[in-house]
Amino acid sequence: MRTVETTAPSTAEAIWRELVAELPVGVLLQDEHGEVLAANSLAADLLGLHRRELLDGSRPAGWLACDDSGAPLPERAELAGQVLRTGAPLTLPLVVTRDGVPHVRLWADYHPIRLRGRPCVLVLLQPVHTDVPHSKGLLDPLTGLPGRALLLDRLDQALTRARTHGTLASLVLVDVHRLASVNAEHGFHRGDELLTVLAGRLRQGLRADHTVARYGGDEFAIVAEHPDGTGEPLAERVRELAGRAVRVGGARLRPGVRVCWVTSDGTAPTHSVVSVVDERLRR
Repeated sequence: MRTVETTAPSTAEAIWRELVAELPVGVLLQDEHGEVLAANSLAADLLGLHRRELLDGSRPAGWLACDDSGAPLPERAELAGQVLRTGAPLTLPLVVTRDGVPHVRLWADYHPIRLRGRPCVLVLLQPVHTDVPHSKGLLDPLTGLPGRALLLDRLDQALTRARTHGTLASLVLVDVHRLASVNAEHGFHRGDELLTVLAGRLRQGLRADHTVARYGGDEFAIVAEHPDGTGEPLAERVRELAGRAVRVGGARLRPGVRVCWVTSDGTAPTHSVVSVVDERLRR
């Protein structure tokens, strides 16, 4: 009888803890409410916190985490909820300040995972060694469109201008329903082809001053600024562009798309605008 040697669970756990402790990135494990379940020492060091403060949620006086534009980050529960709802990774530029003075600049990568059947979020923290816009690829490698981090930055800027100049900013989200069936019937490379075609249509069919971005696995987002009105005309144009038939692998397919939008005068924070339209898309 052949025997298989296994590592005892206690030994494996010790090895895992040692490995995580020595990783060159900060590691946080959060539950679905954003509460920190575990973290390595580097995560606390990068955030300028004691490990106890990181785990219990307390923060020293004068400590603040904001995005690269200076806007406060969403609450941990909101970020965790968004990542778990979309099921897609999220990358955010993060700046930690002490008494208003920048202390450290980081990239925070949020990944939805399941741990023993429970939805959780794995957060990886890496220091930024150059200017944030140039320190990491902000473009989606498949479509060449801005990714989610750059989308959020563009939306934040649009909302700031709306608030300052008395204009409006609209966010449109597009969900491509046929992607899963294309992947199943024709292969993932055909699904990638479908997304690439749709990305090109949206970029070419919309105004040059509109931001067209890859929001998630099968979702696109558009940010537009306008003096009055709502985002409905833009949403209709997006629906028309994305809904046209596409030839994929010899088959002519008409993508099923769902389009939702929200318009703001800039008084709502960026994460609230995203949450509103994201929830509409999931209904």
